This record gives sequence, structure tokens and C-alpha cells, in this order.
Amino acid sequence: LPYNLSLEVVMAIEAGLGDLPLLPFSSPSSPWSSDPFSFLQSVCHTVVVQGVSALLAFPQSQGEMMELDLVSSVLHIPVISIVRHEFPRESQNPLHLQLSLENSLSSDADVTVSILTMNNWYNFSLLLCQEDWNITDFLLLIQKNSKFYLGSIINITTNLSSTDDLLSFLQVQLESIKNSTPTMVMFGCDMESIRRIFEVTTKFGVTPTELHWVLGDSQNVEELRTEGLPLGLIAHGKTTQSIFEYYVQDAMELVARAVATATMIQPELALIPSTMNCMEVEATNLTSGQYLSRFLANTTFRGLSGSIKVKGSTIISSENNFFIWNLQHDPMGKPMWTRLGRWQGGKIAMDYGIWPEQAQRHKTHFQYPSKLHLRVVTLIEHPFVFTREVDDEGLCPAGQLCLNPMTNDSSVLDSLFNSLHSSNDTVPIKFKKCCYGYCIDLLEKLAEDMNFDFDLYIVGDGKYGAWKNGHWTGLVGDLLSGSAHLAVTSFSINTARSQVIDFTSPFFSTSLGILVRTRDTAAPIGAFMWPLHWTMWLGIFVALHITAIFLTLYEWKSPFGMTPKGRNRSKVFSFSSALNVCYALLFGRTAAIKPPKCWTGRFLMNLWAIFCMFCLSTYTANLAAVMVGEKIYEELSGIHDPKLHHPSQGFRFGTVRESSAEDYVRQSFPEMHEYMRRYNVPATPDGVEYLKNDPEKLDAFIMDKALLDYEVSIDADCKLLTVGKPFAIEGYGIGLPPNSPLTSNISELISQYKSHGFMDVLHDKWYKVVPCGKRSFAVTETLQMGIKHFSGLFVLLCVGFGLSMLTAIGEHIVYRLLLPRIKNRSRLHYWLHTSQRLHRALNTSFVEEKQQRFKTKRMEKRSSVGPRQLTVWNTSSMSQDNRRKYIFSDEGGQNQPSIRTDQDIPLPPRRRELPASLTTNGKADSLNGARNSVMQELSELEKQIQVIRQELQLAVSRKTELEEYQRTNRTCES
Repeated sequence: LPYNLSLEVVMAIEAGLGDLPLLPFSSPSSPWSSDPFSFLQSVCHTVVVQGVSALLAFPQSQGEMMELDLVSSVLHIPVISIVRHEFPRESQNPLHLQLSLENSLSSDADVTVSILTMNNWYNFSLLLCQEDWNITDFLLLIQKNSKFYLGSIINITTNLSSTDDLLSFLQVQLESIKNSTPTMVMFGCDMESIRRIFEVTTKFGVTPTELHWVLGDSQNVEELRTEGLPLGLIAHGKTTQSIFEYYVQDAMELVARAVATATMIQPELALIPSTMNCMEVEATNLTSGQYLSRFLANTTFRGLSGSIKVKGSTIISSENNFFIWNLQHDPMGKPMWTRLGRWQGGKIAMDYGIWPEQAQRHKTHFQYPSKLHLRVVTLIEHPFVFTREVDDEGLCPAGQLCLNPMTNDSSVLDSLFNSLHSSNDTVPIKFKKCCYGYCIDLLEKLAEDMNFDFDLYIVGDGKYGAWKNGHWTGLVGDLLSGSAHLAVTSFSINTARSQVIDFTSPFFSTSLGILVRTRDTAAPIGAFMWPLHWTMWLGIFVALHITAIFLTLYEWKSPFGMTPKGRNRSKVFSFSSALNVCYALLFGRTAAIKPPKCWTGRFLMNLWAIFCMFCLSTYTANLAAVMVGEKIYEELSGIHDPKLHHPSQGFRFGTVRESSAEDYVRQSFPEMHEYMRRYNVPATPDGVEYLKNDPEKLDAFIMDKALLDYEVSIDADCKLLTVGKPFAIEGYGIGLPPNSPLTSNISELISQYKSHGFMDVLHDKWYKVVPCGKRSFAVTETLQMGIKHFSGLFVLLCVGFGLSMLTAIGEHIVYRLLLPRIKNRSRLHYWLHTSQRLHRALNTSFVEEKQQRFKTKRMEKRSSVGPRQLTVWNTSSMSQDNRRKYIFSDEGGQNQPSIRTDQDIPLPPRRRELPASLTTNGKADSLNGARNSVMQELSELEKQIQVIRQELQLAVSRKTELEEYQRTNRTCES
């Protein structure tokens, strides 16, 4: 009930509660017998008008049922009658429901039929221990299924009293069904009768060894015996007892659930009684009782007494669960009842395996089929199912042998498999394939754990299954027609298929995706700049010019800088020199540069070099990947992309026909489905091939993402890509025929496989391939670049040639037009910090001042030699010096040195001074005069070198004479 509602129970036992009448109504003194009208009016005013939603009654007879039926129909109030036995009723009053404490025979019949169907025991006979035993429901179920064949009905009611009569009768009857019906179903037999029947048949050996025995009546598990019963006997019994309190609680819960549901929709009808004048009810108005009865008839839940639901609008069915038991040997060899499974919700759910193996049976007792044999249909879908050819002998060294008959006809399949299993195999080798893959491994694991054999074949039409031309095609059609018991492949679970067939729990979760193809494009002109973002390029060049400015400032402000004020600097470090240094370091240029001289400038230059090294390394590392070109593809955001809903310019997309993807698009986007129908393909490999064709036949392919991811991973050309957000989450399950007893058992095993990691092992085995993006490849295949990749550099070079021509023209314009105007002004003449050449052009005396300064320094250096000064050339201030050089020589002996003057050594003639007047470009007025001056200066330098050489020779000779003189004097003194 909702949080603000509660259920109140009012009960009348022996006396009325207020004016509430007594129940039951069968006593002669009851108000019903004297005045029915007054009784109904009293019930109405004391019960209905006071807000009672429903009545709970416990009738004991058919008459009381009729009285309650009248109360419910006249007062329009729901009545639930809890009875021990179900009473037959002629009227179908939806306001009066009855709940029987005893389970009907139809439940026993359903369980028995399910057991026979599960084991394919369609030929059977009946053995009745009571002549009047009702087996009508069982026979009706048998007639609905054309596969069943009922043999003899053996009634041993009159023969149970005498052992001899029973023996002779059974001997004749069992011998007659020996070759026709291998299964015997027993009805109406208690445990004592069953034990006596098997004792007689076992003692005298009249029972066929291959006969299967099934108890058709529900048995009490606690009363089951093992003595005298054959191994392999199958029985079923209830899991809960029929407790009266359970039924009462379930009836109240039924009312509470119905009121809660009705309150959510129309609370005014569900909570407020609309019957105010009991005897005058308008037929056109819907009463609260009628409204509530609709929800009572459609409420289903799992109660204490069983599964509660309403059948035929008047019968409340409490469907008990049954356990299915089988008599087997325990590990010590003793017979014991073993639970095989349970019957719940109209299906048999096995606890483990299928049925006991033949080894479980005693050799001298009745034999039992060792394994269940199933036929499995599959569909080729990588990586879930692969196929390869068989060997020369028609066998499969690896994988499972499967047939590809290209048909769905069950009779053809029967003949092919019969021939395949016979000693004389006549199946054409073209029909034989070897199947392997994800789903085949799962099928083999299920067959091992559930102990069954299987025949495997590929679906004839290659379709998953869809409703077409009044019937189901593909895998669904094979399951419905009985051609296959299981469908194992990438079988998507959707609503349409689940309504007609059964599915296990999903063994693989996926969604739908979109596959597109990438295309390589030639690198554009500016591709060589792509390794770095434009912001990085901008930052590099801004940092370069800032560094050049600071280099210039540091050099000009330093006392050791390469400036006119620097110490012994004949060159000047200008801003253009700084730019030259920064660009040379950035691009690794080896041209001669003018490095800074101050310590701060050199530190900043090295720091800039480190910055350039990291930038260049990053650029080089990304260059190869970028220059090969960009991969472009159709950018789709998902299933809601406008390109899919409003295709234009020939955009083509499709999916696999009769697949879950097509069913999803058809139901969700009808217009899109109508457009894409012309592009749909028969199978997934066809869609992938259409994408990879040149020219392309499809621009996008919609299919299960699990299949698309595998196709992307194995694509040798690395041209496939999944795009967009996944949509339509779904799962792959194993398909089975409707109401198959294997469904819950396989689902439970799949859940165990997931929890134990087996499904992860399968995924790693078939999906853990090297992704295309990480696949190794030849270096020359990707890194070999042609002229198209460097077209931008060639264009840049051509642009550079053009700019150089413009720069040359600009130089002439500046020199011929701009510089003369600046020279005529008194400002803007000092440009040495910016460009030395520009400063020289604007200042004509710059060259001579520089030369004069150099000569003066050299002269000062020579003047510091001492008394033996060398002759300085080209110096006007020293032109009148009459310097003499004295050479010592011996006079009158070797001990007297002689002195020679430098007049013996001819001096070079004095050089004429260079003309002082220069033109605006720093050159002399006459080119010939300048040339003659240079030649004259060279001649004077040669003469001066000769003088210095002669002086050195004389000095060496004089040194030798003095040393010899010194040795001679020491010898004489000694």
C-alpha cells in the first residue's frame, strides 16, 4: 500500500459486529432465509457504505457460494471466497473470486507433460491404479501437442488384490508395449501400490529393461521410499504444504496490491465507495467495486502459498512449486532420491546437468538414456562464430563439425544428420564446415557441464530472424519450427523476439555503434608548422625578439661589451647582431656570428640556446607523424546526428537486414529506416566490405558495437573507426523454443561462468588482439615522404626569394632617398646600437676616425719599448726624429766593441697621408688615388719588415761576439 494508506481487517465470528450479518448464511434462522432484501440492505449499510473495499468469506457448500455470488453482484463489492475444494460455477461474476486450498489436477498434469517433453518421451502408455481417477486434464494437454502418441492404458484396479493376477496381467500388457512405448506414466497409485507393482515385476523379470517410469501424481517427499523401487524412477512433489493461514494472508495481500495500484490511477474510485443508495445503482456509472475488480483480476505476485494469479476472471490460482526427484545411487552405492530440479512458473528449472548418466543405473535394473541430444543452430559472425574448411577426410582437427545445408527444412536436416551419424556417411563435403569461435567455446562448456551431445548447423537463410510474410525467419523461425533446440551466436535479445521464444540471461553485453572509414589526405601547404600550435610559434618568435633586445641592452650597458665604449673593442654588437645570434641558435645555422662579450649577455645567449634545443626536439619528434597527412572521416555524434536523420548530398548508411539493429531503427526512427533500406546488406562482412571499397558504397554502417570493434581491430589497413556515442544497450543470449525447460538451467550456468571468470577468459581469447593503432609497421611505409609533404617549404622558399627582391629594392630606396634626407638633419645620426652599416652610411668620418684611433694605439704601444725604439711609419709627428742605432764592434782588438749608427741602414721613405676628404659612403674622392695609396703603404710595410729583419740578424751576431769575449776574459784571469 502507499505510505499514507493501511489495510484494516474486520471479522465476524459468531455475533454481528454492529449490524454486520453473520457468516455463514446457511442456518435456518439466518436473516437470509427470512428476508433476503432486508439482509442485503443491512449488509450494504453496515459494510459497503462504511468504506469496506472487499469481503473475505469461507463458504462450506455450494449454496453458500451462490449466496456470496448474489451479494457481490447486487452490492457491487468484490468477494474473495477461500474454499477447500473448487466449486463449479455457472455464472462468471468478476466480482466474486474463489481461492482453492487444494492444488488442482491440472498442475500435476502440467509437470508430468513437461517431464515427458524435456526428455523427448513422446511415446508412452498409462498405468492406472484407480479406475475412477480423473486424468482428463492430462489427456487434454496431450491432445494439444501432436508429437505425443498415447499407447495402451493399463488399468490394474481389479488385479491389485492378487499377486498372481497382477503378475499375469502385467506380463501380457508390458509385453504388448515392449516395442511401441518405452515410457510408462502411473496415475492414482499410492506408495504402497507402487512398491508392490515393482516388487512383482522385478522378481519375475517381466519389465522391459528400456522402460522409463514416471509418477504422474504429486508425492509427499517425506513419504518417498527407496526399497523395491527401480533406479531412474522420476517423481515430483510440492515444496510447501497447504497451510490455511498462508491462503488467508495471500488473499489479503491480493486486495492490498489491487487497492494500491488502483489508488495510483483514480484514488477517488479506489478509496471512496460510490454505492450510496444500495438498492438503486445506476448502471451507467462505474462503481468502486467494479473498478477494484479490474485490478484484482490483473494482479500477480509470489505469495506464501505459491504463485498467485487470477485465471478466467473468477478463479484465483495458487500455483505450488514442485521439486523433481530421481532415484539414483549415492556415492556408497545405495539408492537415494536425488533432486534434479524444480517446476516453477510453468517451466522446469534443472539444478544441474540434464539427467543422470547411464552409469548411474544398476546394470540389472532399468536402463536410462545417457545423454540428451540437442540440435543447435548458429550464424557466422566474427569473432563469435568462424568457419573453415574440413580436411580431406571430412573431419575437423580443431573446432566443431557443423553443416551448412543452406535450408531450414527440418526433414532435410534430419536426413543429413542421420546420414552423418551412420556408418555410411553420404553427406556431401561441400556441406561440411569446421565451426569455432567465442560462442562455440561457450557451447562446448555448456555441453560438458550439462552432459548433453549436440549437432551443429548454420542457419539456412543467414538471418537472425524477423517477422516477414506471416512467419518468422532465420534463427527464430528454426526455433519455432522445432528444427533446433538452441540458437548459439551473437543473438541479440529484443522485445519482439522475447515474445515468441525464450532467451537465457545475457552472456555478452554490448550496444549499437556506427562504423566509418578514414581517408588519408595529402599534407597541406602549412603542414610543416603543424607539430607546434600557432600559439607556440607566436611565443617562440616573441621570445626571440625580446631576447635580442635584452642581449643588446646588456652588451651596451656592460663595461666589457662590444661597443665603442668597451675595452679594446674594434667591433660593435648592435641589435641586428643580436637578431643574427638568436636566429642562428634557433634554426641551428652555422654562419659566422658576432657573439656578445659581456658575461650577462653570454649567460642569456646560452639560456636561449637551451630553450631552442627543447623546441627543436619537440618539433622534430612530431614532424614525421604530422607530415604524412591527416586522416579524415565522417564525424557522427551518434544515432541522433542530423546526417542520419536528414541525409543530403548522397550520404549512404545501412545495417544488416533482419537484425536487431534494423529492428531498433525501424521502431525508433521510421523515416530513417525507410531511407536506409536501400543500403542494407545481408551480413556484417558485406557492410564492412562496402565501406572499404574504392569507391565507397557506404559512408556509415550501423551494427552491434561488439562486432564493429572486432572488425576495427583486425583491419590490416587501419582505415576503420567507430564514431559517436553508443546507443541501444543490448545483450547476447542463447535462444530456445518457448517454455523450454533448459532456459533457467543454462541461465544459471552462465551466471556462474561470469562470476568464476570464464567469460572473461573467452573475451581475452577472442578479443585481445593488437589494436590497429598500436600495430607495428614498416618504417618506410609511414615515414617515407615525398615532395607533396614538403610543398609548403618550397612555397616558403619561393616567397623568400620574392621578399629578398623586395628587400633589395628597399635598400636602394633607403640609400638613395631616405639617407640623404636624414643626413641633412641634425638629428637621428647615431645608429651604432642598431646597425653598424647604417651608422657608417650616415656618418662619413666614421671610417677614418676608426683607422686613426687604431694607429694611435699602435704608436703608443711602440713608444713604450724603451731607448731602443723601432721606427714608426706613417706618423707625421715622428717625421723629424733623428734616431740612431749603435752597433758595437772591436777597435784595435777583439775586446773593444765598435759602435755603428743607423745611418748605415737606409730608412724607408715617408708615406704620404691619405686624403682627408671622403664622400658620403666612406670612400675617397678618386678610386685611383685610393688604390695608389694602398699600394704605397704595402711597399713601405715590406721595407720596414726588411729593416727589422736586418736588425735581428745584427743583434744575434753581436750577442755571439759578446759571449765569446766573456769566455776569453775568464780564461785569461784564471
